[in-house]
Amino acid sequence: MHIIKKNKFLLLLGIVALLLPLFVHSKFHLNTLILLLLFATIAGAWNILGGYGGQLSLGHTIFFGLGAYTSSLLYLNYGTSPWIGLIAAAAISIAAGIFIGWPTFRLKGPYFTLATIAFAEVIRLLCLYWRDLTKGSMGINIRFEPGLSNLIFREYSSYYYFALVLFLISLAIVYWVDRTRVGYYLKAIREDEDSAETLGINVTKYKMIAMVISAGLTGVAGVLYAQFMLFFEPESVFNLNFSIEIALIAIVGGMGTVYGPLLGAAIIVPLNEILRSSFPALSGMNYFIYGIVLVLIVSFMPNGLMPVLKRIPKKFKSRKKVQVSGSRKKTAS
Repeated sequence: MHIIKKNKFLLLLGIVALLLPLFVHSKFHLNTLILLLLFATIAGAWNILGGYGGQLSLGHTIFFGLGAYTSSLLYLNYGTSPWIGLIAAAAISIAAGIFIGWPTFRLKGPYFTLATIAFAEVIRLLCLYWRDLTKGSMGINIRFEPGLSNLIFREYSSYYYFALVLFLISLAIVYWVDRTRVGYYLKAIREDEDSAETLGINVTKYKMIAMVISAGLTGVAGVLYAQFMLFFEPESVFNLNFSIEIALIAIVGGMGTVYGPLLGAAIIVPLNEILRSSFPALSGMNYFIYGIVLVLIVSFMPNGLMPVLKRIPKKFKSRKKVQVSGSRKKTAS
């Protein structure tokens, strides 16, 4: 019965998501929804490696930025459609994930995290100084030529549906990971890597599987970002604050859960956009309030919001059982 109710709720949520652009016409609100879905996709990809595998990467902007640059440079320099750029971006991001993961997976705890930050910083500096290819700090400016083949649209609603499809694909992949041997092995590695290896789990292999999936999805999300914003530069796509925000979305929503990144994005992205627009004169005020909210959530709900929400129906059920048993005792007496 619980599964049926859950499926009905998800179906209703899906219908609402499909119909939302018909009722929301404000560019600000549509922009927020697009960013919400984009961040939920990236946080979901990060969650496979960081949430399930316990590998806390703060260098995921590597794959995001490489995806954006790969597709955009192919489009601008060779006239390659961004649809083909999606494949190329995923391939380059996966190759970078394997290159980075192979040496860094030997490290544990904060050393792995620091190594991912270092790699992201190296890539950022390379993009800044390799001006002949990346235009350096001048950034990449994509011509506004609307068309489905260019993945450039006049209407924000078109970007919304593309972001929705990408998110649903990422959600299906995370769901598959959660319900298969890959997810169980990754959770075992997260809990105790040495014990998992003793039990016969090929730790490096499953970390690499998580890295490949995570890097590929993040690279594809970078393509959507590039075609939506039409301008980006190294500081925007390889920013450490961006990496931290991705991780925080998954942490706030619930690491190692299927819907945690979506829940985290649904809270953090609108909050960030509203605060940024509410305090335009006070530089940094939005980050101050944003930080307080995040500290409160992480302090009082260290496992994120999703585990708390899962416990609510159980509490109602237990209360109903107590009430029913109490009423039976009264009638019996």
